[in-house]
This record gives sequence, C-alpha cells and structure tokens, in this order.
Amino acid sequence: MNNSKQYISYTLRGFVAFLFLISAVAKLYPSPYFAISTFEMKQLVPLGFSEGLAVYFSRILIGAEFALGLLLLQPHYLKRFVIPATIALLAVFAIHLTYTIFSAGNSGNCGCFGELLPMTPLESVFKNIVAIGLLIWLYKILPVGADRNNFAILTSVLFASILFIFMLTPIARQTSNTFDIGEPIPEEAALDSLATEPLAPITPTEATIPTAAIPATQATPATAATPATAATTPEAPAGPAQKKSVYSQFFAGADKGKKIIGLFAPGCEHCRETAKQLTEMKAKDKNFPDLYIIFMDEEADLIPDFFKFAGKEYPNKVLDVPSFWKVLGNSKDTPGVIYQWNGNEIKSWDGINEKKFVTSELLKALKK
Repeated sequence: MNNSKQYISYTLRGFVAFLFLISAVAKLYPSPYFAISTFEMKQLVPLGFSEGLAVYFSRILIGAEFALGLLLLQPHYLKRFVIPATIALLAVFAIHLTYTIFSAGNSGNCGCFGELLPMTPLESVFKNIVAIGLLIWLYKILPVGADRNNFAILTSVLFASILFIFMLTPIARQTSNTFDIGEPIPEEAALDSLATEPLAPITPTEATIPTAAIPATQATPATAATPATAATTPEAPAGPAQKKSVYSQFFAGADKGKKIIGLFAPGCEHCRETAKQLTEMKAKDKNFPDLYIIFMDEEADLIPDFFKFAGKEYPNKVLDVPSFWKVLGNSKDTPGVIYQWNGNEIKSWDGINEKKFVTSELLKALKK
C-alpha cells in the first residue's frame, strides 16, 4: 500500500472508530446506570423488548460498539471480519431508523448518541449511510492479504468490552420501594406515604369531649332537643368525577381534590428550578394545590439539597429508573409536572423544550 492510501486508511479507520466509541460512551452519559436504564425504557422497550431482555441486550450492544471501535484500530481480521461486521451493524440500524421514520415520523431522539448528542432518526440514518460509505471505501483500498490472523484478539476485545459494561452498570434488583405500575399499593407503603404528610394540629374546637365528662345539669334544652337527623348532608365534591390515578399508589391523598405531581431527578437543574417555581406559587396562594414529588433513583443522595434549593420539603417517593420512566412516560422527559383534579389529569408539562412547565399556564388551568 502506497503512502497516500495508507494515510487515507488510517484516517478512515480513526474516524469510524471514533463514531463507535463516542456512541458507546454517550449511552452512558451523564451517569452509567441512569443513561443505560433510560436507553432501555425509551428505545428498547418500545421496540418490543421485554424489560428482562432489555437489560441484557443494552449492555451487550454497548459493549459490542466499544469492541468494534477498538477493533477498527487494529490489524487482525480487519478486512475479512471487522469491516463487514461493522457495515452490517450500521445497515441494521439504518433500516430500523428508516422504518421508524415512515411509521412514527422524524421526531424525538433516536438514542444513537444517548442524551449527550440528541439526533433525529433522519439525522442518524444520514450518519450511518456516510459511515457505511467510508467503510466500503476503506475495504476497497486495503490490499488483499493485509490482515493479520490472530482471532483471539477479536474475541478477547469483544468479551472484555461486554464484561466491562456489565461491571460498570450491574443489573439492579427490584427494591421494596418499587411498585408495579397499575397494581394496588401495598398496605405498608400506604402507611409510609401517609407518614410523609404532616398531620394538622387539633384545635380546642375540634377536640372531642367525652359525653360522660359533662354533668347532666349543664345540658341546655336546645342541645338536648337537637335531633340526630339535623346533621347536614355533606356537599358533593366540586370538579370532575372521582377517578383513580396512577399516583394514588404512591400518595394516599393524590386523587382528592386538586393536586400537583412533580416527577423529578434530584440532580437535574431544570427540575430544581421547577420545584422552586412551584414553591413560590404556593407561598403566594394559600389555596394552591398540594404538591407531591416522585424522584428518580439517580443521585438520590442529592434529595436534601433539592429541597433546600426548592425552599420547602414535600411528600415524596423514590422509584428506580425504569419504574420512574413508566410513570412519567417513555416519550417524555424531566422535569415532569402534572396538574390533576379528583384523579383526572387536567394539564401536564415535561422536558425543557416546547412542552416545558410554564407558571402562567398552570395558573390559567387552576382558574378553570
């Protein structure tokens, strides 16, 4: 191989290897467990993968991307195996993304570079086609017989890369604080959720005085003559008909009257700012709905700092990442805010773009 072709070969290999390595790293951003769980729930589960299979497939896929990125930089079986395998993987991705565009449109993040570099499906298809073209060019300029023949290098790099991902992001077991969405909340969890809500103090007028403690001579005729049937019938609750929401399994009072549900990640700056805005709204209006918060179990140690920034502590639950995305919705992003009335969702917001939370929109919805 002459010097110019050799230079081109190294350049092409380096460029495509970089694409694969950055793709694998991006799927672990901003933190490995959070990123890989989000990838599973937003990309793999909607494709039909079961949750049990998705946790294995995601790690194997990311490990394979790491391996191909590294193997493109070495000479063993480069032309006979590594380049064809890389082209095949890119072609599968391109076909899937093309189908996604025709069936669901060119919207949302395809997940190829995780949350680090969001790309639409069409942008990713174009990227894959360019990479395939570069690999075909590389295949043609590599001379016949240029490969070295130590197959153990390939298998070692592949298995080491996959093992590294499994060690970096161990498959988490379900915890006792995690609930199956749609299932009734266990009694112990219901008591726990009630414990997070402060009890209103009992005033003297609300205290119950035992009847035996009142002398009979002190009873007035008016009191004695009051029939039991004189009690007034309580008014029917205002608003839409009562409905059971998914949030009632986490908070006993979630479906009673007007409530705000916040779905936040403890370390998310936008989530913190949203919680602070809600606290400020609540401080200005004594009739502002109660706020309940569901946290993602990612950087859960930051929850005290979250409440300190927000300016107030609220009843809350912490869910593992997959369960959190089930509640919020795989197609949505944090911060999530839901305004519901008697369990009926009136309005919701999510993410930081066109559907982001706006205080004026909430105030308008509350007045209806």
